[in-house]
Amino acid sequence: NAEKRADARLLWEDVRSAFVVSLNYAPEFDPMPQLSFEHHGYISVYARHLDYHDIMKKRLRDVAKVVENNIQCRVYVDTAPLAEKPMAMRAGIGWQGKHTNLVSREFGSWLFLGVVLTDLEIEQEDFPQKDHCGSCRKCLDVCPTQAFTQPYVLDVRRCISYWTIEYKGFVPPELARLFGNRIYGCDDCLAVCPWNKFAKASHEISFHAREICDMPKLERLLLLDEEAFRSLFQKSPIKRIGYVRFIRNVLIACANSGDMKLLELIERYTHSVHEILQKTASFARQEILSKNEK
Repeated sequence: NAEKRADARLLWEDVRSAFVVSLNYAPEFDPMPQLSFEHHGYISVYARHLDYHDIMKKRLRDVAKVVENNIQCRVYVDTAPLAEKPMAMRAGIGWQGKHTNLVSREFGSWLFLGVVLTDLEIEQEDFPQKDHCGSCRKCLDVCPTQAFTQPYVLDVRRCISYWTIEYKGFVPPELARLFGNRIYGCDDCLAVCPWNKFAKASHEISFHAREICDMPKLERLLLLDEEAFRSLFQKSPIKRIGYVRFIRNVLIACANSGDMKLLELIERYTHSVHEILQKTASFARQEILSKNEK
């Protein structure tokens, strides 16, 4: 869909203008130290609360109602091939940083983006944001899988967020060993951004972390069956990756923890009806035994 991303008129031929909005989801603390909690699963900050898609869409529909008066509007939150980040830059919300995400001088790197397309002609002039990354490369250097081939260029085939959320198969061991305790997404390149010093924790109550998503113990997650998974992660973006992918990620974190106490629970998954879980559990078992032989 590269052509549609470059020209929204290929998505909707009547579009003339776009309202681009951002919503701050900054956490109350720096999440980076949590990567050392090897017996707990790290979940990306954006997924620790209720699904932002639902929250943003409701807000965007409210925006659309304000302008709708014989005017057509369409609302999007990650649901169409739109170039939200370049559009947000044009609208003056921030600039696309070296980590490819939007950066704001006021909110740092913790922003959700939404778009309202309309057939309304807007004459108001925009004030695009300039790039303020300077010579900083903290976001590039911190990446555990070295997914940035150069500033502003991300190779998704190396990105932990891609592997833990989008990828459906067995994760190659050489990559899995770099995941640490990350079981859903990765925040490293966002969290180290120096502009976060100006960010204030989100006041949106819906963005307060849910207990199950706030560094849950790996042991607890291994005990989940499919029904419990769906129930616990109801209204969470985590639910959409499904039980198999989620447990696969948990097993990888177990492998990286080296915790012998988890072996009995891991062993159960070597007999799973899901081949991916069988293979990942076998990998986790071998990794833990290997780490404890040293």
